[in-house]
Amino acid sequence: MVPTSNRQRILDALHQGARPLDDDQLSDATQIFPRQQVNQICRALEREGVIRRHPGPHQKLVNVLIQPAAVKVSARVLQPPTSVSDSKGQSTGATADPTAFPPGHSQEQRDAEQVMLELLGQQLGVALAPTRIIVAAGTRVEVDGADADRRVLVECWAHQGPPKVAQRHKVLADTLKLTWIATKIQPRPQLYLCLSDPLAAKPFLPTSKSWAAQALLDLGVTIAVVDLPADTRDKVRAAQQRQYR
Repeated sequence: MVPTSNRQRILDALHQGARPLDDDQLSDATQIFPRQQVNQICRALEREGVIRRHPGPHQKLVNVLIQPAAVKVSARVLQPPTSVSDSKGQSTGATADPTAFPPGHSQEQRDAEQVMLELLGQQLGVALAPTRIIVAAGTRVEVDGADADRRVLVECWAHQGPPKVAQRHKVLADTLKLTWIATKIQPRPQLYLCLSDPLAAKPFLPTSKSWAAQALLDLGVTIAVVDLPADTRDKVRAAQQRQYR
């Protein structure tokens, strides 16, 4: 058997990880020492466009695999996707393709939503990662975040500032998807709509007295507002300005 290279071991660890990993965590996961060797490999992978490095919740750089289709991953870490049963409601799923985002969803927003997942996961004491859930009929649902046991499902929206009407409708549509897929899972998971700005969250909070806020409350969706690092928040705002020009 051909020995696995350190580069491949790092790619394998990022592929199977439930969350982005910093260099120290990668060093522990791959048993590559000293840590500086991991740092050098990750910086080279970033230059090649294979991974992305950005500040995590504690301002340490974390590594995210951004081109899973173009990266050779060792067969030992690949798991076939499984399905949610319509009849039994048992929840399983496969990690979603992190590059599968709708048009207009900027790289800065995707980065921010990953940080939001990490922050919310820390509050809840679980590791959250983008997930694809497949029901028995073959319908696929992409969820922004879920834990390994599917006890928590999350939709994230990194928008800064008051949302426009069309944006509110998009958030509600995403949350409807969340509440529907939750009916296929037993026991029913906790549902969260995670936002990162009080102004963006305001229309969905129970204090707003809007029908949307009341509907989310009745449907069992918890509104969570996390505090993004200042530099991440600024990047999202800059991206929004570009999109609205």
